[in-house]
Amino acid sequence: MNTTPPIPAGMPAVSTLFTGNWLRLQACGHWEYAERTRASGAVVIVALTPGDQVLFVEQFRVPVAQWTIEMPAGLVGDLADARDESVLLAAARELEEETGWRPARVEFLHAGPSSAGMSNEIISFVRAHELRKVGAGGGDATENIRVHAVPRAQAHAWLLAQAAAGYSIDPKLFAGLWFLHHGAG
Repeated sequence: MNTTPPIPAGMPAVSTLFTGNWLRLQACGHWEYAERTRASGAVVIVALTPGDQVLFVEQFRVPVAQWTIEMPAGLVGDLADARDESVLLAAARELEEETGWRPARVEFLHAGPSSAGMSNEIISFVRAHELRKVGAGGGDATENIRVHAVPRAQAHAWLLAQAAAGYSIDPKLFAGLWFLHHGAG
């Protein structure tokens, strides 16, 4: 039984304010929000190496003008030849591209908005299982990603130390660690 309240009656029409290569800025009444134009969503990958190390990635993010620590992640369906790509396929592809680790299996955990007041983007969390090292990682030709494999027992403290050192820490990391510590996957 659906207990979600209905969409409010009389919602204003949506109008496009700007369209770029990857984003469109929309308006609906007094709201302005961003839509992705070349992807169907995003995925965050919660991954442990066979040595019980959590995989994190570090990269410079232009919108916040800072180096960030994140879990491996990426867009779903952003490649021209894979517009109908599933979340699980995108997760396996992005994990290998960014970290050099290939999962034998990927499991869906949860999905929700990345920033419900600013974007219609939905982020899916997935858990990668039975990893095998197959490459160096580092991302594609447009990325400069550094991979960190941190013992699971030290991950929280390591993230706090990185924040104290000046890195921007993606808050979704703590959700990913919660999934690891509470038996999801």
